[in-house]
Amino acid sequence: MVRTKEFDENAVLLKGMRLFWDQGYEKTSMQELVSHMGIHKGSMYDTFGDKRSLYIKALKHYSASLEQSYKLRMVGLSAKEAIRMLFERAIYPGEESPLGCFIVNTAIELAKHDSEARDCVHQFWHYTEQLMRDLIIEGQQSGEISKVLNAEWLSQYLNNALIGLRVMVKTIRDREKLLQIIEVNMSVIN
Repeated sequence: MVRTKEFDENAVLLKGMRLFWDQGYEKTSMQELVSHMGIHKGSMYDTFGDKRSLYIKALKHYSASLEQSYKLRMVGLSAKEAIRMLFERAIYPGEESPLGCFIVNTAIELAKHDSEARDCVHQFWHYTEQLMRDLIIEGQQSGEISKVLNAEWLSQYLNNALIGLRVMVKTIRDREKLLQIIEVNMSVIN
């Protein structure tokens, strides 16, 4: 007889994701995952596979959640307001989120030696670069952003600046300094 799951798979995945996000892949043991997620080791393996498989699922879930969050938060915003929101979201991620960005953490810790992790990182960075490019083009069409600026190059610059800000958030607690960095980056599109 097949047993039914006695837990919410998505809620348990979120718990695992937050632990990985907070501690990193290497520093998180299977025992910590099982304990933190509140499930049995057998259920963990049956549902998510091994530690690496769980990590990749958590990373993909994080990416999809962030993309969805961006879409919801952009409703009704001008192009410049949407770009600013992307930067501000990096320094004000939410009360329950660990500091920094799970994707940036993955890039630093795993991307060099794990091709699937690297592909997930590149896919999300490509998404944010395209999103920036689309917003820049929208702003150029509305007259909000100068048409003199090359949308492709500017999107690459802003995406790089956003990634850098996500790294800085891990160690800098001075919100005023981080907001000033956002202002300088926004001044490029004025």
